[in-house]
Amino acid sequence: MGSFDARGKSPLFTLIIYGVLVMSLMGIFIPFIYVISSSFATEQEFLSRGFFIFPREWTIEAYGYLLSNENFTTAFGNSVQITVTGTAINIILTSLMAYGLSKSWLQGHRYLNFMVLFTMIFSGGMIPTYLVIKELGLINSYWALYLNMAIAPFNLIVMRSFFQNIPSELEEAARIDGCSEVRLFLRIVIPLSMPAIATFTLFYAVFNWNQYFYAILFLNNSSDWPLQVYLRQMLIETTSGMEADAGGFHYTPAVKMAAVIITAVPLLIVYPFLQKYFNKGMLLGSVKG
Repeated sequence: MGSFDARGKSPLFTLIIYGVLVMSLMGIFIPFIYVISSSFATEQEFLSRGFFIFPREWTIEAYGYLLSNENFTTAFGNSVQITVTGTAINIILTSLMAYGLSKSWLQGHRYLNFMVLFTMIFSGGMIPTYLVIKELGLINSYWALYLNMAIAPFNLIVMRSFFQNIPSELEEAARIDGCSEVRLFLRIVIPLSMPAIATFTLFYAVFNWNQYFYAILFLNNSSDWPLQVYLRQMLIETTSGMEADAGGFHYTPAVKMAAVIITAVPLLIVYPFLQKYFNKGMLLGSVKG
Protein backbone atom coordinates (compact mmCIF):
# COMPACT_ATOMS: atom_id res chain seq x y z
CA MET A 1 0.00 0.00 0.00
CA GLY A 2 1.40 3.39 -0.95
CA SER A 3 1.51 6.33 1.41
CA PHE A 4 -1.15 9.04 1.29
CA ASP A 5 -0.93 12.77 1.87
CA ALA A 6 -3.10 14.85 4.22
CA ARG A 7 -5.89 14.94 1.62
CA GLY A 8 -5.97 11.14 1.34
CA LYS A 9 -4.42 11.02 -2.14
CA SER A 10 -1.54 8.80 -3.20
CA PRO A 11 1.57 10.71 -4.46
CA LEU A 12 2.00 8.10 -7.19
CA PHE A 13 -1.55 8.63 -8.41
CA THR A 14 -1.02 12.41 -8.39
CA LEU A 15 2.21 11.96 -10.35
CA ILE A 16 0.42 9.84 -12.95
CA ILE A 17 -2.33 12.44 -13.32
CA TYR A 18 0.19 15.22 -13.82
CA GLY A 19 2.12 13.08 -16.31
CA VAL A 20 -1.01 12.46 -18.38
CA LEU A 21 -1.88 16.16 -18.31
CA VAL A 22 1.63 17.16 -19.39
CA MET A 23 1.63 14.67 -22.27
CA SER A 24 -1.81 15.85 -23.37
CA LEU A 25 -0.62 19.45 -23.24
CA MET A 26 2.45 18.63 -25.30
CA GLY A 27 0.31 16.78 -27.83
CA ILE A 28 -1.66 19.98 -28.35
CA PHE A 29 1.10 22.54 -27.87
CA ILE A 30 3.77 21.09 -30.19
CA PRO A 31 1.57 20.92 -33.34
CA PHE A 32 0.28 24.42 -32.56
CA ILE A 33 3.82 25.81 -32.30
CA TYR A 34 4.85 23.92 -35.43
CA VAL A 35 2.06 25.45 -37.51
CA ILE A 36 2.89 28.97 -36.31
CA SER A 37 6.67 28.73 -36.66
CA SER A 38 6.61 26.91 -40.01
CA SER A 39 4.46 29.67 -41.49
CA PHE A 40 7.51 31.93 -41.06
CA ALA A 41 9.94 29.47 -42.67
CA THR A 42 11.36 29.49 -46.20
CA GLU A 43 10.61 26.85 -48.81
CA GLN A 44 14.27 25.84 -48.87
CA GLU A 45 14.16 25.02 -45.17
CA PHE A 46 11.18 22.69 -45.66
CA LEU A 47 13.11 20.88 -48.41
CA SER A 48 16.33 20.59 -46.40
CA ARG A 49 15.11 19.94 -42.85
CA GLY A 50 11.68 18.32 -43.14
CA PHE A 51 10.23 18.56 -39.62
CA PHE A 52 11.36 21.34 -37.30
CA ILE A 53 9.94 23.31 -34.41
CA PHE A 54 11.69 26.60 -35.00
CA PRO A 55 13.06 27.73 -38.38
CA ARG A 56 16.64 28.94 -38.74
CA GLU A 57 15.54 31.85 -40.90
CA TRP A 58 12.35 33.78 -40.13
CA THR A 59 10.41 35.47 -42.92
CA ILE A 60 6.90 36.85 -43.49
CA GLU A 61 6.98 36.18 -47.22
CA ALA A 62 4.28 33.51 -46.93
CA TYR A 63 1.82 35.98 -45.38
CA GLY A 64 2.59 38.69 -47.91
CA TYR A 65 2.37 36.20 -50.74
CA LEU A 66 -0.96 34.86 -49.48
CA LEU A 67 -2.51 38.27 -48.87
CA SER A 68 -1.59 39.28 -52.41
CA ASN A 69 -3.69 36.38 -53.71
CA GLU A 70 -6.99 37.90 -54.84
CA ASN A 71 -8.78 34.56 -54.51
CA PHE A 72 -7.77 34.29 -50.84
CA THR A 73 -8.72 37.86 -49.94
CA THR A 74 -12.07 37.44 -51.71
CA ALA A 75 -12.77 34.22 -49.81
CA PHE A 76 -11.78 35.93 -46.54
CA GLY A 77 -14.17 38.80 -47.26
CA ASN A 78 -16.93 36.32 -48.10
CA SER A 79 -16.43 34.56 -44.77
CA VAL A 80 -16.57 37.86 -42.89
CA GLN A 81 -19.82 38.78 -44.66
CA ILE A 82 -21.38 35.37 -44.03
CA THR A 83 -20.32 35.39 -40.37
CA VAL A 84 -21.47 38.92 -39.52
CA THR A 85 -24.79 38.81 -41.39
CA GLY A 86 -25.56 35.19 -40.59
CA THR A 87 -24.80 35.56 -36.88
CA ALA A 88 -26.99 38.67 -36.63
CA ILE A 89 -29.89 36.81 -38.26
CA ASN A 90 -29.29 33.75 -36.07
CA ILE A 91 -29.24 35.57 -32.76
CA ILE A 92 -32.19 37.85 -33.57
CA LEU A 93 -34.50 35.03 -34.68
CA THR A 94 -33.36 32.64 -31.94
CA SER A 95 -33.86 35.17 -29.14
CA LEU A 96 -37.28 36.25 -30.44
CA MET A 97 -38.57 32.70 -30.81
CA ALA A 98 -37.05 31.55 -27.51
CA TYR A 99 -38.67 34.45 -25.65
CA GLY A 100 -42.07 33.62 -27.13
CA LEU A 101 -41.79 29.92 -26.33
CA SER A 102 -40.73 30.69 -22.75
CA LYS A 103 -44.22 32.08 -22.02
CA SER A 104 -46.67 29.46 -20.78
CA TRP A 105 -49.62 31.74 -21.60
CA LEU A 106 -48.79 31.64 -25.32
CA GLN A 107 -51.42 29.53 -27.09
CA GLY A 108 -49.89 26.52 -28.80
CA HIS A 109 -46.52 26.88 -27.10
CA ARG A 110 -46.43 23.18 -26.19
CA TYR A 111 -47.00 22.20 -29.82
CA LEU A 112 -44.32 24.62 -31.03
CA ASN A 113 -41.86 23.38 -28.41
CA PHE A 114 -42.49 19.83 -29.57
CA MET A 115 -41.85 20.82 -33.19
CA VAL A 116 -38.52 22.38 -32.19
CA LEU A 117 -37.54 19.24 -30.30
CA PHE A 118 -38.66 17.10 -33.25
CA THR A 119 -36.17 18.82 -35.56
CA MET A 120 -33.35 17.86 -33.19
CA ILE A 121 -34.21 14.18 -33.63
CA PHE A 122 -35.21 14.08 -37.30
CA SER A 123 -33.96 16.19 -40.19
CA GLY A 124 -35.24 16.57 -43.72
CA GLY A 125 -32.02 15.27 -45.25
CA MET A 126 -29.69 16.72 -47.83
CA ILE A 127 -31.76 16.13 -50.99
CA PRO A 128 -35.09 17.53 -49.66
CA THR A 129 -33.23 20.52 -48.24
CA TYR A 130 -31.57 21.20 -51.58
CA LEU A 131 -34.89 20.90 -53.43
CA VAL A 132 -36.56 23.37 -51.05
CA ILE A 133 -33.71 25.87 -51.45
CA LYS A 134 -33.85 25.44 -55.23
CA GLU A 135 -37.61 26.01 -55.37
CA LEU A 136 -37.19 29.17 -53.32
CA GLY A 137 -34.68 30.43 -55.89
CA LEU A 138 -31.86 30.74 -53.36
CA ILE A 139 -29.19 28.72 -55.17
CA ASN A 140 -26.00 30.81 -55.54
CA SER A 141 -27.29 33.17 -52.87
CA TYR A 142 -25.99 33.67 -49.34
CA TRP A 143 -29.60 33.58 -48.17
CA ALA A 144 -29.42 29.82 -48.70
CA LEU A 145 -26.85 29.78 -45.88
CA TYR A 146 -28.56 32.39 -43.70
CA LEU A 147 -32.06 30.86 -43.73
CA ASN A 148 -31.14 27.17 -43.86
CA MET A 149 -29.71 27.23 -40.32
CA ALA A 150 -31.27 30.45 -39.07
CA ILE A 151 -32.28 28.84 -35.75
CA ALA A 152 -30.37 25.98 -34.13
CA PRO A 153 -32.83 23.92 -32.02
CA PHE A 154 -30.35 23.25 -29.21
CA ASN A 155 -29.46 26.93 -28.89
CA LEU A 156 -33.14 27.83 -28.95
CA ILE A 157 -34.02 25.39 -26.15
CA VAL A 158 -31.19 26.57 -23.88
CA MET A 159 -32.00 30.23 -24.50
CA ARG A 160 -35.69 29.52 -23.82
CA SER A 161 -34.70 28.03 -20.47
CA PHE A 162 -32.67 31.15 -19.74
CA PHE A 163 -35.68 33.38 -20.42
CA GLN A 164 -37.79 31.20 -18.14
CA ASN A 165 -35.40 32.00 -15.27
CA ILE A 166 -36.14 35.72 -15.51
CA PRO A 167 -38.51 36.60 -12.61
CA SER A 168 -42.05 37.00 -13.90
CA GLU A 169 -42.66 39.66 -11.22
CA LEU A 170 -40.17 41.92 -13.00
CA GLU A 171 -42.05 41.63 -16.27
CA GLU A 172 -45.41 42.15 -14.57
CA ALA A 173 -44.14 45.31 -12.90
CA ALA A 174 -43.00 46.64 -16.26
CA ARG A 175 -46.40 45.90 -17.82
CA ILE A 176 -48.19 47.67 -14.97
CA ASP A 177 -46.03 50.74 -15.64
CA GLY A 178 -47.30 50.73 -19.22
CA CYS A 179 -44.34 49.03 -20.90
CA SER A 180 -45.25 47.30 -24.17
CA GLU A 181 -44.09 43.79 -24.97
CA VAL A 182 -41.57 45.04 -27.54
CA ARG A 183 -40.11 47.62 -25.16
CA LEU A 184 -40.08 45.09 -22.32
CA PHE A 185 -38.11 42.70 -24.49
CA LEU A 186 -35.60 45.31 -25.69
CA ARG A 187 -35.14 47.31 -22.47
CA ILE A 188 -35.43 44.63 -19.77
CA VAL A 189 -35.13 41.09 -21.12
CA ILE A 190 -32.23 41.66 -23.50
CA PRO A 191 -29.96 43.45 -20.96
CA LEU A 192 -30.62 40.71 -18.39
CA SER A 193 -29.90 38.03 -21.00
CA MET A 194 -26.52 39.27 -22.22
CA PRO A 195 -24.63 36.21 -20.89
CA ALA A 196 -26.85 33.87 -22.93
CA ILE A 197 -26.86 36.13 -25.99
CA ALA A 198 -23.07 36.49 -25.93
CA THR A 199 -22.64 32.73 -25.53
CA PHE A 200 -24.81 31.82 -28.48
CA THR A 201 -23.43 34.66 -30.55
CA LEU A 202 -20.08 32.91 -30.21
CA PHE A 203 -21.63 29.54 -31.11
CA TYR A 204 -23.29 30.95 -34.21
CA ALA A 205 -20.19 32.93 -35.21
CA VAL A 206 -18.03 29.80 -35.10
CA PHE A 207 -20.61 27.88 -37.13
CA ASN A 208 -20.90 30.59 -39.77
CA TRP A 209 -17.15 31.16 -39.98
CA ASN A 210 -16.65 27.43 -40.58
CA GLN A 211 -19.35 27.21 -43.29
CA TYR A 212 -18.23 24.49 -45.67
CA PHE A 213 -20.78 21.79 -46.53
CA TYR A 214 -23.73 24.06 -47.30
CA ALA A 215 -21.43 26.47 -49.13
CA ILE A 216 -20.30 23.83 -51.64
CA LEU A 217 -23.88 22.54 -51.83
CA PHE A 218 -25.64 25.83 -52.59
CA LEU A 219 -22.91 28.09 -54.03
CA ASN A 220 -21.70 27.21 -57.52
CA ASN A 221 -19.72 30.38 -58.22
CA SER A 222 -16.15 30.16 -56.92
CA SER A 223 -16.11 33.92 -56.33
CA ASP A 224 -18.80 33.43 -53.66
CA TRP A 225 -17.02 30.66 -51.77
CA PRO A 226 -16.04 31.29 -48.13
CA LEU A 227 -12.61 30.73 -46.70
CA GLN A 228 -13.12 27.10 -45.67
CA VAL A 229 -13.98 26.08 -49.23
CA TYR A 230 -10.92 27.95 -50.49
CA LEU A 231 -8.74 25.97 -48.07
CA ARG A 232 -10.29 22.78 -49.42
CA GLN A 233 -9.43 23.82 -52.97
CA MET A 234 -5.88 24.57 -51.86
CA LEU A 235 -5.61 21.08 -50.37
CA ILE A 236 -7.06 19.41 -53.48
CA GLU A 237 -4.72 21.25 -55.81
CA THR A 238 -1.61 20.43 -53.79
CA THR A 239 -2.48 16.76 -53.17
CA SER A 240 -3.27 16.27 -56.87
CA GLY A 241 0.20 17.46 -57.85
CA MET A 242 -0.87 20.98 -58.83
CA GLU A 243 1.11 23.41 -56.67
CA ALA A 244 -0.58 26.52 -58.04
CA ASP A 245 -4.13 27.72 -58.50
CA ALA A 246 -5.70 29.19 -61.63
CA GLY A 247 -4.11 32.54 -60.86
CA GLY A 248 -0.63 31.04 -60.75
CA PHE A 249 -0.12 31.31 -56.98
CA HIS A 250 2.34 28.77 -55.63
CA TYR A 251 1.20 26.96 -52.50
CA THR A 252 4.37 26.26 -50.54
CA PRO A 253 4.14 24.56 -47.12
CA ALA A 254 4.70 27.95 -45.44
CA VAL A 255 1.82 29.46 -47.44
CA LYS A 256 -0.49 26.65 -46.38
CA MET A 257 0.45 27.12 -42.73
CA ALA A 258 -0.05 30.87 -43.05
CA ALA A 259 -3.52 30.25 -44.48
CA VAL A 260 -4.39 28.11 -41.44
CA ILE A 261 -3.17 30.82 -39.06
CA ILE A 262 -5.06 33.63 -40.81
CA THR A 263 -8.21 31.50 -40.82
CA ALA A 264 -8.01 30.88 -37.06
CA VAL A 265 -7.00 34.39 -35.95
CA PRO A 266 -10.44 36.12 -36.17
CA LEU A 267 -12.10 33.68 -33.78
CA LEU A 268 -9.09 33.77 -31.44
CA ILE A 269 -9.45 37.55 -31.29
CA VAL A 270 -13.20 37.50 -30.62
CA TYR A 271 -13.26 34.71 -28.03
CA PRO A 272 -11.52 36.52 -25.12
CA PHE A 273 -14.10 39.32 -25.25
CA LEU A 274 -16.97 36.83 -24.85
CA GLN A 275 -15.28 34.35 -22.52
CA LYS A 276 -16.52 36.02 -19.32
CA TYR A 277 -20.12 35.45 -20.46
CA PHE A 278 -19.59 31.92 -21.73
CA ASN A 279 -19.77 29.78 -18.54
CA LYS A 280 -22.42 31.96 -16.93
CA GLY A 281 -24.65 31.82 -19.99
CA MET A 282 -24.45 28.05 -20.31
CA LEU A 283 -25.03 27.37 -16.61
CA LEU A 284 -27.97 29.75 -16.20
CA GLY A 285 -29.61 28.44 -19.36
CA SER A 286 -29.33 24.87 -18.13
CA VAL A 287 -31.18 25.29 -14.80
CA LYS A 288 -34.61 24.59 -16.28
CA GLY A 289 -35.46 22.07 -18.98
